[in-house]
Amino acid sequence: MWFKNLKVFRLAPDWSVSHDSLQTALEKQAFRPGSSQDLQSLGWVPPVQDGPLAYPLDGQVLLSLRADKKLLPSSVINQVARAKAQEIEEQQGYRPGRKQMKEIKERVTEELMPRAFSVYRDTRVWIDTKNHWLVVDAAAAAKSDEVLGMLAKSLDPFPVVPLYTELSPASCMTNWLMDEEPPPGFSIDQDTELRSTGETRAAVRYVRQTVETDDVRKHVQAGKQCTRLAMTWDNRVSFVLTDGLDIKRVSPLDVIKEGQEAAINDAEQFDSDFTLMTGELSRLLDSLVDVLGGEKKPH
Repeated sequence: MWFKNLKVFRLAPDWSVSHDSLQTALEKQAFRPGSSQDLQSLGWVPPVQDGPLAYPLDGQVLLSLRADKKLLPSSVINQVARAKAQEIEEQQGYRPGRKQMKEIKERVTEELMPRAFSVYRDTRVWIDTKNHWLVVDAAAAAKSDEVLGMLAKSLDPFPVVPLYTELSPASCMTNWLMDEEPPPGFSIDQDTELRSTGETRAAVRYVRQTVETDDVRKHVQAGKQCTRLAMTWDNRVSFVLTDGLDIKRVSPLDVIKEGQEAAINDAEQFDSDFTLMTGELSRLLDSLVDVLGGEKKPH
């Protein structure tokens, strides 16, 4: 249930939508398997089996975007295209030119598409209507861009903006390491990355190892900043913060699970997990923004 990676965005404070309206809007972009010639199909699916496309619970909404992609490696296309080109060369007496090769590859792609393997992945989305967060469970920007693109198609208007803080995450993380003093409510764990701000982008990583203050100072003097830092919030959630304000490798600690009541059935367990996750992560986001100097408002 827990999101593993957080791409965090802000909803406009005055934005609101009823559950019925949201459900209706998502249904227009519901997932439908593509045709044999479609490389990729995108659409909304129920995040819970046999549930609605927008799963609501006490001001929190869970969505799931499915991407169905055909696997057709370029090496296969090129191999078949070369064989076709050789046949054509034997027929016409000369090697196909660049334009003709492009046309051959296009025809080969069309012929092979019906036999391509299809794989799908689901990307979950959490909308916090109380605190105006929108969070995508994705490590890569391309996946969150897919989500935002589909939300923009489904909802008009859909005012979502990136999250910015007054202080740079890189400078704050660097100072926390230099001062050997984590921000209030947080502790610093063992994974660290320091990267050069120059053209070389040279980087040094510490994996499951505490970085010494003297080493940090040497790297900073050499022009590096902390770009990834493993941390724990309130002894409850561990994560890795990046200089782009992404939150990766999110993991709830045992103290959270110990306080959770036993559920009667799977549906109750899902609701309990969803409530616990959104409550903890919402507070984590508030605390994180606070130690980064507060939220930077658009002018």
